Amino acid sequence: MSMKCAFLFPGQGSQAVGMGEDFYKNSEIAKKVLEEAEAQTGIDFKNLLFNENDDLAKTEYTQPAILLVSMMAYKLFEDAMPIKPLYALGHSLGELSALAAVGALESSDAVALVHTRGKLMADACKDQEVGMLVSLGLSDDVVEKLCEDARADGKQVWAVNYNSDGQIVIAGIKEDLVNLEPQLKEAGARRAMLLNMSVASHCPLLASAVAPFKASLEDLLKDEFLAPVVSNVTAKPYNTKEETLELLPEQLVKPVLYKQSIQTIDDEVDCYIEFGHGNVLKGLNKKLTKKPHFNISNMETLEKTIQAIQELM
Repeated sequence: MSMKCAFLFPGQGSQAVGMGEDFYKNSEIAKKVLEEAEAQTGIDFKNLLFNENDDLAKTEYTQPAILLVSMMAYKLFEDAMPIKPLYALGHSLGELSALAAVGALESSDAVALVHTRGKLMADACKDQEVGMLVSLGLSDDVVEKLCEDARADGKQVWAVNYNSDGQIVIAGIKEDLVNLEPQLKEAGARRAMLLNMSVASHCPLLASAVAPFKASLEDLLKDEFLAPVVSNVTAKPYNTKEETLELLPEQLVKPVLYKQSIQTIDDEVDCYIEFGHGNVLKGLNKKLTKKPHFNISNMETLEKTIQAIQELM
């Protein structure tokens, strides 16, 4: 039996000091991936990932760190089990990890690209106090209506991450988000909490980043897709350079349709494999699918996932 797997890649918020260290210390493949990324970007990833530092919280460093660890996990799995995914998808910057996994980007180029992406996002937000807020327990339409009403009143807030039923992240001006908190709770939210984010992702506040990011992407992107990637913007698969150049820059200013993406492909796949630190997407998928979900974040979980997949085949 051949397994129909979807490969998943996490986004910002999954980072932690020490991530990837087990891979690096125990695998020449992972060590090579890290050293190639250091050579490409000039970033001291060993210090960024393995030692306490302030840079890991800065979006221009958070993003390449997360993608790099995802690529370590993916390359190790690929070496052990060369399974082609039916689909690849990621949450926000994880979509670039997905593109690297299917061959549309070299892994070191993808690390450099998300470093650029992070800097462009930080620059777009540098003159404003921005942030992101998670709402738990409200339906999409209620959150969207509250944001629409706030914008009609001159506020700048947008629903930007559709993570699972009842979990939506809102981005915008921090003061406007703070003012929105009591309205969300009054509408019945179980929780409305500001996140530790220095940018306002996936909303019009990042408009200035779109064109320069597209130019950087065009220089590095290949028209080679081992499998389709599911777009955060449309929740539909794509598999050409032309489509990538349209959709990926647009992702900066459009919502992440993560739950809709899982719903699009769930009937076609047998399992999900998450590559990267932690298991954030596994937590979301518990609410979205009954299919098995494996995560690869260190050598132990790599071995467990390989064994589980072999038993299912």
